[in-house]
Amino acid sequence: MAPSQRSTEPTRPPMDPAGGVRQIKLQPHEMTERATATKDVFVLAHLGIPHVDPAAWRLTIDGLLARSVTLDLVDLKRRPRKIVEAVHNCCGSPLEPTVATRRAVNVRWGGVDLAELLDNFGIDPRAKFLWSYGLDGGEFAGSSIDWFVKDLPLARLAAGDILIAYELNGAPLPPEHGFPVRLVVPGYYGTNSVKWLWRLHLADRRADSLFTTKLYNDNASAEDVAAGQPPQRPVWAIAPEAIIVTPAPDAVLAVNEPFEITGWAWSFRGIACVEISTDDGASTQRASLEERRGWAWQRFSLTWRPSSPGETRLSARAIESGGTAQPDIGARNAIHVVKVVVR
Repeated sequence: MAPSQRSTEPTRPPMDPAGGVRQIKLQPHEMTERATATKDVFVLAHLGIPHVDPAAWRLTIDGLLARSVTLDLVDLKRRPRKIVEAVHNCCGSPLEPTVATRRAVNVRWGGVDLAELLDNFGIDPRAKFLWSYGLDGGEFAGSSIDWFVKDLPLARLAAGDILIAYELNGAPLPPEHGFPVRLVVPGYYGTNSVKWLWRLHLADRRADSLFTTKLYNDNASAEDVAAGQPPQRPVWAIAPEAIIVTPAPDAVLAVNEPFEITGWAWSFRGIACVEISTDDGASTQRASLEERRGWAWQRFSLTWRPSSPGETRLSARAIESGGTAQPDIGARNAIHVVKVVVR
């Protein structure tokens, strides 16, 4: 099918289930593999899971463009395929934005580069934001939702690797992960990578939806507001975070025996260092940290020889390029703490 200039709103596909889905597959101590298997990727859907007929699926791209276009799956797959490895990080519940949930995976997405695609249709200089529409809808937090709609700054295109993705780990997207097509925005929290994508709209302002106005916006600090920053900040770029994989919570370690503390760290800007505390935060040591590779998470490690028996708390603090560090408490990326026993 050749691209069309016509834009029509789709009929919502069957929703199964219709309503929120929450499947958390891995806890931090279970995130042992660099590449996360598809079966272990968490599933979070506020409004349920649409089951889409791929033959009937269409993607409309419109708004501030020289010309609008509608593509089908054949059109999309004719274009050069790009693979991007990236951390996929849930920012937690939009109703509890300061609660750390530690939901992250590292996977490979396959699809079409969005910046290259949009270049074909002439981006209007007035365009500042990209609105993304998913085929899911229903009730959430007392509101009726026609379509799940998110936005992101069009300037994010410059950092590269945003995909209109149709593959996860080398296979077609499963229904729960957005089949047949989803947006993937590496370095941004997962809520911005809209599943079951059917429309991309370029605009000169932010989208007016529940998930861009009332939810997924953090209150700025008093210092930032005093410095002229807006009172709310969209939940877009991933803040620095580190998780301890080994040892597992409540592990029993041998006194005077070396043990390797390991984990993963990531952020939008990349991690510059990870500081480990083995004495409940009284002191820290810098861990070994591998170089960043694209958008993937970075492994860190520290050999620790416990010198005395007893219970202690281990923690890891990631500090990203630019100097921003994880906060101690009260944030979605608060420091990860693991209690262990030394005998």
